[in-house]
Amino acid sequence: MSIKRKVFKTEHFQKYSEHCCVPLCSASAKFNGILSFHAFPTHSDLRRQWLVNIRRDHFTITSHTRVCCRHFASDQLIEPTTLDGRRRLIKGAVPTLFEWNGYKVEPPRRSVWERTERRPELVPPDDQEEHSLTRDHDYCSVPEPSALDISASAAEDLSKDVETLRKEIQELRVQREFGLQRFAGSDTDIRFYTRYI
Repeated sequence: MSIKRKVFKTEHFQKYSEHCCVPLCSASAKFNGILSFHAFPTHSDLRRQWLVNIRRDHFTITSHTRVCCRHFASDQLIEPTTLDGRRRLIKGAVPTLFEWNGYKVEPPRRSVWERTERRPELVPPDDQEEHSLTRDHDYCSVPEPSALDISASAAEDLSKDVETLRKEIQELRVQREFGLQRFAGSDTDIRFYTRYI
């Protein structure tokens, strides 16, 4: 006895599942009912801008090609007013949020020709006098001869002090090496040097 198997046609169970065409995006409508998927615009300039933004150079757009709502800013989406309604895009909306830019849009850079005001520098009241003096430079000034004499004599005094300190250090080294204090810590050294042969 043979068992008859019932054969189902696959086309009854296949429902077209929308996928996002943006690279590195794995959004699919198959298991996600929250995301909305939007078709490419018919206007050629706007369509070209979409292709540039999603980084697809030689891409064939079909009637099933979609971009998910995660790539649009919230101000470009029109939320549905009813439960059965669909999320729509405003006119001229362009996808700008992607994985490669961290799903955020940086503000546009200012032009080179735009002038911006700098914040004033905050200087503590104690340093204001010093700060005002250091701002003004006089590169043509020559120091007074008396100032040079004073600094030269101060340098001589310092060099004399350094020389006397070097002599004191040398004397301390000699005392440490040849004094009796070096034997105070070692009984074996005292026995060695005081023993009669």
